[in-house]
Amino acid sequence: MAIPTAEQKIEKKIVSRFHKGISTYNLIEEGDRILAGISGGKDSLCLLEMLGRRMKIDRPHFTVEAVHIRMENIKYETDTGYLEEFAAQYGIRMHCLTTGFNAHTDTRKSPCFLCSWNRRKQMFMKAQELGCNKIALGHHMDDIIHTAMMNEFFQGHFSTMPAMLKMRKMPLTIIRPLCMVEERDIYRYARYREYEKQVKLCPYETNSHRSDIRDIFGRIEEMNPEARYSVWNALESEGKLIEV
Repeated sequence: MAIPTAEQKIEKKIVSRFHKGISTYNLIEEGDRILAGISGGKDSLCLLEMLGRRMKIDRPHFTVEAVHIRMENIKYETDTGYLEEFAAQYGIRMHCLTTGFNAHTDTRKSPCFLCSWNRRKQMFMKAQELGCNKIALGHHMDDIIHTAMMNEFFQGHFSTMPAMLKMRKMPLTIIRPLCMVEERDIYRYARYREYEKQVKLCPYETNSHRSDIRDIFGRIEEMNPEARYSVWNALESEGKLIEV
């Protein structure tokens, strides 16, 4: 019997954790029409691949389309031709949209908030135009844990981005199928699969509390390798991973 390679082991782990997240939180159901938000980074490419592979399994039967949204005034760039080819491997159609905002006149929030808000707005509109009932985002376990820490330390409440969130003002549900996948595993898998990197990264990517929290949590894990599961269990026991 052949010994699995390192690549096969990490692929098996990601697929297993992806399926566990879907089944644990009932993220995908029969007849779902899902729009996947694709930035072009390793997380969204992994999401697209896992959804595409899962879509070929008989039950539950669901369909996936993907959308990439360019921000005309934020200087990050992804090769949309590569995204279209990548999605096509799994029978998924890619939609590319462009939007933007004026950071000089719209000073209500930070550029990161305005970028996210405008991209989400476009995504919601596209999902309803395509008749989708769910939007899949590429946030992984680390994103969810880091968000919980940021909310507690800076906002004074215990909450996070849930694995499933039913929108109240529109017939859409946000799902995060990579919710139980660790970022370090996605990073290794992306290298094995030779995912193409973004042409230009977001200029604000490292200028935020999130990058600081990532470093802090890394040090916590050095002290306690089980720390992520303690935080995850706390979120689960307090009902923070599903909002309906």
